Amino acid sequence: MLTLSDVSKRYGGRRALDQVSLSVGAGEVVGLLGPNGAGKSTLVSIIAGVQRPDSGEVLVDGIDVARHPASAAWRIGLGPQETSLYEVLTVRENLAFFAELVGLGRRARAARIEELTSAFQLGPFIDRPASQLSGGERRRVHTAIAFVHRPPLLVLDEATVGADIETRVAILDIVRAAADDGSTVLYSTHYLPEVETLGATVAILVAGRVIATGRLDALIAAHGQGKVELTFAGPPPGVELGQWPATIAGNVVRIDAADPAGAVPIILGRLGALASTLRGVEVLRPSLDSVFLTLTGRRYAPDATHVSAA
Repeated sequence: MLTLSDVSKRYGGRRALDQVSLSVGAGEVVGLLGPNGAGKSTLVSIIAGVQRPDSGEVLVDGIDVARHPASAAWRIGLGPQETSLYEVLTVRENLAFFAELVGLGRRARAARIEELTSAFQLGPFIDRPASQLSGGERRRVHTAIAFVHRPPLLVLDEATVGADIETRVAILDIVRAAADDGSTVLYSTHYLPEVETLGATVAILVAGRVIATGRLDALIAAHGQGKVELTFAGPPPGVELGQWPATIAGNVVRIDAADPAGAVPIILGRLGALASTLRGVEVLRPSLDSVFLTLTGRRYAPDATHVSAA
């Protein structure tokens, strides 16, 4: 349903995307994961035809997005990161407007609005002007618009950013249900737990490059090494750790351990009196977080424009 081949994009001297290739099948959810500044929003806008790549090709259901934007657009439901609603219109009127834009007749519009109202739990504010919605309510309506015409490809960019817990859970449930009904979903996020909740195929984007793709369980099996992370008040002391390999980044020591929880008391025992300089101990079980750490040597920092070495 979606094929990216060597897609690259630059803004002046900055490389936003560097030969990104990705293939997403019908009914598949791909979690596009990366910190802010990784290039996720740029990639989403290129897939949706809002921007053109400098090089490379994007095919949606076999249609070249750059050459045939109108044909491709009909197949795409786009939920960009920034919410965009007509403030003076009610929620119902916003949904009806976008439903009409994609060609739904009056009866079809009414039926679809009722379906979306139920799915996204819009009932309590369906006739309220958009200007009076809370952040979570706006996010639900904004995302519902992407679903209006039942597109075969849903492209959702940070669909839950700024949302309350109830909205976050509702949107994740709807995304999973859409995939179960056969829709292809490209779900861009910087929240690791959302990708795990969706059970999605994972594509990790860092500095404009895809550094890993695959099923969640396969990535964790291949790269999800358990670790113990020790944070010291200053430079880490030199301690013999025996069978456990370790790396040092500033005042942090990361120790590979198949059973990180079981390793902690032994490691603390070997530190002895030096344990008084510890400021934190964290157990990292095999997960997306540990996959990212193994692949990049850095912890995932979703709210930064880079990944954290701490």
